[in-house]
Amino acid sequence: MATEILMPALSPTMEEGVIVKWFVKEGDRVSAGDLLAEIETDKATMELEAIDEGIIGELIHKEGIESIKINTPIAIIYELDEKGIENKEIKNLKSQTVTKDNLITPIKDKPVSQRIEGKQKKHLNDKETETKGHRIASSPLAKRLAAENDIDLSTVKGSGPRGRVIKTDVESTIASLRGPLDQENLASNHPIKTYTDRDFEKIPVDGLRKIIASRLTEAKSTVPHFYLRQSINVDNLLRVRSIINSDQESHGIKLSINDFIIKASALALIQIPDANVIWANDHLKKFKTSDISVAVTVKGGLMTPVIFDADTKSLSKISSEMKSLSTRAKERKLTPNEYQGGSFSISNLGMYDIDDFDAIINPPQSAILAVGQAAKKPIVNHSGTELSIATIMKVTLSVDHRAIDGALGSELLKQIKHNLENPELMLALN
Repeated sequence: MATEILMPALSPTMEEGVIVKWFVKEGDRVSAGDLLAEIETDKATMELEAIDEGIIGELIHKEGIESIKINTPIAIIYELDEKGIENKEIKNLKSQTVTKDNLITPIKDKPVSQRIEGKQKKHLNDKETETKGHRIASSPLAKRLAAENDIDLSTVKGSGPRGRVIKTDVESTIASLRGPLDQENLASNHPIKTYTDRDFEKIPVDGLRKIIASRLTEAKSTVPHFYLRQSINVDNLLRVRSIINSDQESHGIKLSINDFIIKASALALIQIPDANVIWANDHLKKFKTSDISVAVTVKGGLMTPVIFDADTKSLSKISSEMKSLSTRAKERKLTPNEYQGGSFSISNLGMYDIDDFDAIINPPQSAILAVGQAAKKPIVNHSGTELSIATIMKVTLSVDHRAIDGALGSELLKQIKHNLENPELMLALN
């Protein structure tokens, strides 16, 4: 039997991938779990493993040449007969004349779903799920994930061998229900011909940049943004940070201002619980924990790894996790569960000497905090009688007006300011 190996959907936003490296060649015998290829997605570089035993019959796509749509065949694997087939017997599988003796059947020109018949069924080791009167081939993990999220497996397109539904297929379906991209409503991308007589360099757009363009276009086109601004005195925060870093240096702890911002925002979402929501079209999802997405600059764009349950974690724990996530994001080594989710985002450009800016909301989230640099500024005291110098950090909260109104957004930003100007209270809540 012959089976197509398809370009898998390794993330909910993935539309195409690039084969960075093949670890096998035509004629190689592989077993379940063997490494087949390294694939670059819109978010990361991930490894593709063999699910079944067999022999590599054809590598359809070469390394690094083109972007390949998900669920498109990238290779063909042939099953072994009961006695096994040696690699030397299939030197030229693409042109081989098939006989009853070699027990290898070439792929027919018909859908994969139609080839899940007869002899193939005995090779399905995973459980099948009964759905609406017929059997849906699915892995146990996919079945469990679908049940937990009330997903009908008959509506999920399988990307596994012979159309089997696997975990990533269910995850993609869940993500699409949370906040699907409406490609039809995106702005047309017509070629710009105005500059044909000017010298220029054509720079290919990779998967990450494409998904950033799509999501941000969606956000600005469909999400009604409004903006709230605050100036925060961070002198006390800098003092506390200096004391902690000096005392804990021997333990390898070095807190950043961003660590405090993550903690302050996470606590504020718990303190102002009505703001800890996302828009879900016909309802709001209100969360009981704070999962904070943090923008990290990577080659070709940015990623937003998530600090889960940030409200319950110490500053040192947040700092350690953020360093690890940031490093792996830049290496494109994050797993999907490390950058999916989150109800609130932080984008900090203070290290680039930016005073303030407006950030675009990351759908389906309802708010993002844009953070500028901390700089010395003249300030007037509360009585208006004295002028002094303080370290001021400007922040802008971008808010989805469908989910959060102006007064509620103001309460949230006020609480973030209070937490940052009183860092001792955050320490007490660790």
